[in-house]
Amino acid sequence: MKSQDILILLKLVCLKQQLIDEELREQSSVRALEAALGVSKTEVNASINRSIEAGLAIKDRKIGYPKPNVNALLEFLIHGIKYVFPVKPAEIVRGLPTAFDAVVLKGELKSAGGIKCVWSDPNGKEQGQAIQPLFRSAPEAAKQDQQLYHYLALVDAIRIGKPREATLAKQLLKELINT
Repeated sequence: MKSQDILILLKLVCLKQQLIDEELREQSSVRALEAALGVSKTEVNASINRSIEAGLAIKDRKIGYPKPNVNALLEFLIHGIKYVFPVKPAEIVRGLPTAFDAVVLKGELKSAGGIKCVWSDPNGKEQGQAIQPLFRSAPEAAKQDQQLYHYLALVDAIRIGKPREATLAKQLLKELINT
């Protein structure tokens, strides 16, 4: 597994939830995923193959596009992501809020006045501790797709959260992905 595999799988979840089959076929193509996520066509293809091999995606023969194995993906995100792709807050930077400070978790947790968590972005309006995104292009992809942004922020909350925060992020992720 590579970190871009999770980014691509989460984008496929978004597409599956947002589109009908004909649109889904177009938007799930390697070329469309490359444009949406900033991941090369070669890496998108390799990622899909790795995900199918790991059981996190299924090749839908009827429609002809890969689709995420949502149950397996949720199991991995809930139980394994923080061990495979750990992260620690770093220096203070400007950026896009993530984890507990993202819109999806705003108001869900009471802050003790701590510093925000952000993905570094020179055009960001928030200041906080830098969190290394799952993949370098994840912040740009998240700006283009609000649902993907929510999923990535919840994954970050699981990656860096203490048990209480991580439990809330896991519950919200389950709810959002299973809708």
